[in-house]
Amino acid sequence: MKSFEYTVKDELGIHARPAGMLVKEAKNESKITITKEGKTVDVTKLMMLMSLAVKCGQTVEIQVEGSDEDIAFEGMKAFFEANL
Repeated sequence: MKSFEYTVKDELGIHARPAGMLVKEAKNESKITITKEGKTVDVTKLMMLMSLAVKCGQTVEIQVEGSDEDIAFEGMKAFFEANL
């Protein structure tokens, strides 16, 4: 399992547009979860992701586990840096 922390820089936080893009990016063999303040959800579940209500300046932890975790981990890291 690989994980990283990321502080959201998007002034609107994880809102509908980037959340939808994140769900698409996370479609692979590995299980990807996001944790905010002790609550963990599957990144591929849009409504659960939105329920975290991640705001600008908040830190989340992304965890990647599975057969393609190296590729998925790098993809998630790049996605967060480019979009959030």
